[in-house]
Amino acid sequence: MRALVVHHGEAGPVRFADVDEPVPSSDEALVEIRHIGLNFGELNYVHQWPAGAVHGHDAAGVVVRAASDGSGPPEGARVAVGMAPHAWAERVAVSPASLGTVPEGVDLADAAALGIAGVTALRVLRKRSLLARDVLVTGASGGVGHFAIQLAALAGARVTALVGSPDRAAGLRELGADEVLTDLAGTEDRFDLVLDTVGGPLTARAWSSLAEGGTIHLVGYSSGQDTTFPSGTLFGFGEPRTIATYGDMTPTSGELTDLLGLMAAGRLSAPVGLRGGWQDVDDAVQALFARKVHGKIVLDVA
Repeated sequence: MRALVVHHGEAGPVRFADVDEPVPSSDEALVEIRHIGLNFGELNYVHQWPAGAVHGHDAAGVVVRAASDGSGPPEGARVAVGMAPHAWAERVAVSPASLGTVPEGVDLADAAALGIAGVTALRVLRKRSLLARDVLVTGASGGVGHFAIQLAALAGARVTALVGSPDRAAGLRELGADEVLTDLAGTEDRFDLVLDTVGGPLTARAWSSLAEGGTIHLVGYSSGQDTTFPSGTLFGFGEPRTIATYGDMTPTSGELTDLLGLMAAGRLSAPVGLRGGWQDVDDAVQALFARKVHGKIVLDVA
């Protein structure tokens, strides 16, 4: 069968290859993949995976063989695959712990956009009550940002979206952002929670805008830059402020189910900024790296 595998050469982070058919264990379902969802991290940091390995973590498809131990969704179920290894192939053996059943009315392509981005946003925003709290989302035009804006607004937060340029602000107010900024110098607000996907100097600037008792959750470092805190800025009186890392790789089925339920109820939309066929993956990766995509990239598996 065909799959996208890790490639460490100059041609790109992934390439097509013929690979062996997966052999599910008793507690794995065999899923025919219809759509895959691309993420910046798994493509930009591809050196962290061995060359030739089937790549990717997010996808959606149909169960063609249920787990023989009786766990998980039945044959014929439409499913979202989230944070599962080796997902970018025509067929994948997946633990039910990484699957969410897609309700009627939710497009499979939209379900493929969830995975890492949707689960990350949901897990971070569940760390505290957001009702009437001030939340800052950096890198808000990306996949995590699009989900985070909607989920924070649903939870009753006042949401500020921070983007790198005015052209990346389109549609964020419609998702639930109360304010959209291109520079933190444009606000005197103090934030109870910051979901930071950018890192670098922006993290230090966000720290200076953090309210007493507030937390910055570091979920990405797309800037690729170091963070330097000026002398004295990490000292302060009042309720402690914190910086929290994020790397939760625990099973995603519960969060996928919750997110898909919100989508089915019309309360959450999938931020698909680019849709195409997986044969065009090289162009899609270039568009992702060039910051030309607002939201997620979903590719159809032909």
